[in-house]
Amino acid sequence: MVKNQIQRVFHTPVLVERVLEYLVTDFSGVYVDGTVGGGGHGEAILRRLNRRGRFIGIDRDREAVDFCHDRFSSYGDRVRILHGDFGKVDLLLEELGITQVDGFFLDLGLSSHQIDTPERGFSYLSEGPLDMRMDASVSGSAKDIVNGYSERDLVDIFLRYGEERSARRVARRIVRERRRRPIETTKALADVIRKITPVQRQIKTLARIFQALRIEVNRELEQLKDGLERVYPFLKPGSRVVVISYHSLEDRLVKRFFRGETPSTSREALLQSDSGYRFHVLTRRVVRSTQEEIQRHPTGRSSRLRAAEKIEDPREGDSCG
Repeated sequence: MVKNQIQRVFHTPVLVERVLEYLVTDFSGVYVDGTVGGGGHGEAILRRLNRRGRFIGIDRDREAVDFCHDRFSSYGDRVRILHGDFGKVDLLLEELGITQVDGFFLDLGLSSHQIDTPERGFSYLSEGPLDMRMDASVSGSAKDIVNGYSERDLVDIFLRYGEERSARRVARRIVRERRRRPIETTKALADVIRKITPVQRQIKTLARIFQALRIEVNRELEQLKDGLERVYPFLKPGSRVVVISYHSLEDRLVKRFFRGETPSTSREALLQSDSGYRFHVLTRRVVRSTQEEIQRHPTGRSSRLRAAEKIEDPREGDSCG
């Protein structure tokens, strides 16, 4: 399969040049992409590195992992593609015998391939099983949540992860409908939501409810928190972390982490004034796609890039002298 076909099959990467600008500082370094997807950002990173540079790609989606094994096969032992959660990045790196990395990159959210595959159940625009699992080998799908969670728990996730103001009305209707028959497809759920939502608000409400379910199914905020915290000990002073997020929940968590606060996955700010995280923030304001980039790649419209560089903890030298 040629490279332009690869891009169409999986995902067109966003903000590529900005990612390279902020991430790659050592052309011989070790760089980790925790959401390798179709490998678009990974290929760009590898092209920036010299022959001593190494790239590690991680993804929960087995299809993406298998795809990238083929895509990067010509790079030999410079590349390792791993199936796993980036929330357990420390364990994955330890298995490879890696003690330090020069950069850690995350492009959060869904790939075009996942959205455009009805069988994955991510989109309300096409009919498919109500699944939404990024790793199809694990248990617990969106169908289990929609048909098994209490009304109160549904309200909670719609408010927390979707920030949807009609959460209570949607949850109440879901519970009512599932008493008659299980809600098992994306179309069935979308129809339930449309019945009680004004036409002018349907698209936003559908997007928020589906987002909330996807985040709950895949524990996305917990994984982001775990991944950032667990990669920190592998970063040496000067190492970079770059994250592209697509909604405010992710972005706030990343922002807190870069400020040295303990990232929180709850609605309350469980902040710790001295977490031990030491960063120099490289993006004082969030970096967004330009209008030209959005015209080429509409999926990048909501992208938000933040970057930071680990700095030396001054307390590490206190015991000397």
